[in-house]
Amino acid sequence: MTERTRPTPPSSPEVRPVALDAGGVTLSGLVAEPAAGPPRATLVALHGGGMRADYFDGRAHPDLSLLTLAAGLGHTVLALDRPGYGLSAPALPQGLPLAEQATTVQAALKTFAAGRSLGAGVLLVGHSYGGKLALTAAAAWEDDDLIGLDVSGCGHRYAADPGAPSGDRGHGSRKQNWGSLRFYPGATFNPGGFGTGDRPPAEVHEARPWPGMFPATAARVRVPVRVTFAEEEHWWRHDEESVASLVAAFTSTGVRVDRQPDAGHNISLGWAARSYHLRVLAFAEECLLRRGHRPAAGD
Repeated sequence: MTERTRPTPPSSPEVRPVALDAGGVTLSGLVAEPAAGPPRATLVALHGGGMRADYFDGRAHPDLSLLTLAAGLGHTVLALDRPGYGLSAPALPQGLPLAEQATTVQAALKTFAAGRSLGAGVLLVGHSYGGKLALTAAAAWEDDDLIGLDVSGCGHRYAADPGAPSGDRGHGSRKQNWGSLRFYPGATFNPGGFGTGDRPPAEVHEARPWPGMFPATAARVRVPVRVTFAEEEHWWRHDEESVASLVAAFTSTGVRVDRQPDAGHNISLGWAARSYHLRVLAFAEECLLRRGHRPAAGD
């Protein structure tokens, strides 16, 4: 069993593996739920290219996990191995294009929701390629349970050639993927520090067209959006004019662009992860408040 097909093991008792039917394909992943009572909301976390679901459950330090942090604050987190990774890799050796990934992820969420509460709604959390997927899914979302979209490490204008060959799993250089290594605990790069997998061909081929796909995708998103660029984000342009152009593309909703200091592209694996994840959860609370949700007594 290769790393790409191996289920992602949990790193703590609060986090457990999950396998979900997604329209005839099994998606693996990790889940963490509040210890008592229904969740305030459910975060569906989507990893980037060459990563796995445990990107959101960083093992290098206990403070890095979005799953344990969010569950402790009353939210459910479902971090999925995207189609073409984990248990779905044998059935989808080529992966899937974004639109089909979005359909598959929503099918997995419906399976997950059967017999359990999602709370007051769903917040999509996407990193890098998972940000593209989160945007694509939000643009096509038909139910009224989507409350917001939080994206990091994903823009609309490349600062580097996404198709250039390299020694880093064929996807960019160390500088582009990580930024300064001082941003990360040393144990991050130990064997087993995080799950990896080769990028399926379908998403490699869809990388270059993304800037042309983005405007129509963004225009269809109708829930609040937050986009975060790391201090050392080298994949995407995030100068003032580029940010203004990105914001202008969201013609049907509001969008906020934040900066994460002391971080490289893989924010959720670095020392800044807790700060970033707390901002994700604060944004989730803002989305809930906008929907009229009020904390119950004792929350």
